[in-house]
Amino acid sequence: MATMQDVADRAGVSAKTVSRVFNDDPHVLPETRERVSEAMRTLNYVPNVLARTFRAGRSSSVGVAVPDVVDPFFAAVVRAVERVCSASGITTLVTSIGDDPAREKPVLEALLRTQLMGLVLAPVAADHAWLAPWTEHTPIEFVDRAPIDLDADSFVEDDRHGSYLATRHLLEHGHTRVAFLADQTHPPSSRRRLAGYTEALADAGLPLDERLIAFDAGSDDGAARELERLRRLTDAPTAAFSSNARVTMHAFSALKRAGTAFVGFGDFPMADRLTPSVSVIDQDPARLGRLAATRALERFNAPKARYEASTVVPVGLTVRRSCGCP
Repeated sequence: MATMQDVADRAGVSAKTVSRVFNDDPHVLPETRERVSEAMRTLNYVPNVLARTFRAGRSSSVGVAVPDVVDPFFAAVVRAVERVCSASGITTLVTSIGDDPAREKPVLEALLRTQLMGLVLAPVAADHAWLAPWTEHTPIEFVDRAPIDLDADSFVEDDRHGSYLATRHLLEHGHTRVAFLADQTHPPSSRRRLAGYTEALADAGLPLDERLIAFDAGSDDGAARELERLRRLTDAPTAAFSSNARVTMHAFSALKRAGTAFVGFGDFPMADRLTPSVSVIDQDPARLGRLAATRALERFNAPKARYEASTVVPVGLTVRRSCGCP
């Protein structure tokens, strides 16, 4: 493999001049630039990116850390970040945090030690103050959940209003017993969505029955158990609001068998092809990923610029069949 010195020798210049040409230094004379470029092409020169990274003290990568890369919502966030970075010639380093808050810090520290250009983070922990020293030299952008005890950008969707819309829609179908289905891996957004659900009940003049709240529906078995528990209630629910796409997918079969009307928060692949097709609060996780990645690169390139720290993206109701609509 050709080295920078090989290129320099062929072009009759110094290795420093080769480096300046590669980094598009505007002060290189056009004839010198062409001679060095021709030598690069002839020798099939590939720059040692790792060496450049060590010299610059910064990698050419943006990190993405989410609870679960398989989750449709977070997968869409990751893909959007990758597209934004790829367009700028920047790689992405992706990692899963899992649903254990204690695991978040060591995973993120390992990622941040690579000297990223920026980090897009969907956290699971409830304390982010420890990240403050890192934000002094690495832009950290929060998606889906706002930071706690940390001054940083956040890009979230209007969880409360979305769950309010879904619950109100089911109430307008005549259901007075609406269950709330959630899991343990989305605690901040689940709390906001629970607040919207509670608000919709209150506006309809209905009391909150905590027996209808199920927080263990994040797996096939968990969803089946929770729905069986709800079914055994004397005044069992006739409808359900699922607080995220993963819960909806796990609970779908049991909800269908029970004939329960339902709306899920977040669309997912094939949701419109199922029988019944699934009514959803339509999120745009790709938009969150694009916004966060773009902001990370903006802050990296202009760290002293002023930006709006908190961005709330609106959501809407997509009506299909599972809610009982024709």
